[in-house]
Amino acid sequence: MISKEQFEKELDFIITNALQEDIGDGDHSSLACIPANATGMAQLLVKDEGVLAGVEFARRVFKKVDAELEMDVLIPDGSLVNFGDIAFKISGRSLSILKAERLVLNAMQRMSAIATKTHRYVEILAGYKTKILDTRKTTPCIRVLEKWAVRIGGGTNHRFGLYDMVMLKDNHIDFAGGIEQAILKTNNYLKKKGLDLKIEIETRNLEEVKEVLRVGNVDRIMLDNFSFDDLRTAIKLIDGHFETEASGGITEKTLRQYAECGVDFISSGALTHSVSNMDISLKAIAI
Repeated sequence: MISKEQFEKELDFIITNALQEDIGDGDHSSLACIPANATGMAQLLVKDEGVLAGVEFARRVFKKVDAELEMDVLIPDGSLVNFGDIAFKISGRSLSILKAERLVLNAMQRMSAIATKTHRYVEILAGYKTKILDTRKTTPCIRVLEKWAVRIGGGTNHRFGLYDMVMLKDNHIDFAGGIEQAILKTNNYLKKKGLDLKIEIETRNLEEVKEVLRVGNVDRIMLDNFSFDDLRTAIKLIDGHFETEASGGITEKTLRQYAECGVDFISSGALTHSVSNMDISLKAIAI
């Protein structure tokens, strides 16, 4: 999990670079026909159904563009919304509102889609101890937004990057010379570097699970592409000594069956890489 300081730094990076990408040397469409001192108001109109996400991000964007813009939030992040709902109103310099418009919409459309899908997965898992995790399968340079959206939808963030948790996957294991060598080398490395990071290791079959149990010195065992029978067997073998995570080919239709096997976590790249944006728009209104 990243720190609050790093979270804020990432958000500022995204906003600064996204605005530069969009505005360049000026919003000439607006500058050409709108007086510099003109003021106006716009509202965020929802034209879809789902979980709203990105309202607080929008606030940061408007503030970055123009600190004098005033935002009146009517529906906060994490709320269920329907067609026709008004999420917020923004007022102030018309040129400033138009500068921020596209970044706000792009972010909120995607964040709301991710939050909506996550919420649906969380509802499917209701009644089970199993938590839904996101992955690193995110859009480059806006990971913090997509993982923020997962939290808004009720999900749990997995590691943010390669730096905040050790995950020994199949390639690490094969390059290291096997499970035992991968675990021993990792523990020695963390001790030498003075790093306090959790270790997760991927297993591909029951024999690998048994080897991890023999070696120990990890925090979580990933059970990758296990059948339901093998997953149940693995959970019994692990017997609560380590956290367990199911991964690989898990869909909305099979999600509950995996939870029924007793796994602690289910990770799903689909939360962030396979969503359809929520339809929302920013519309000028008379004042």
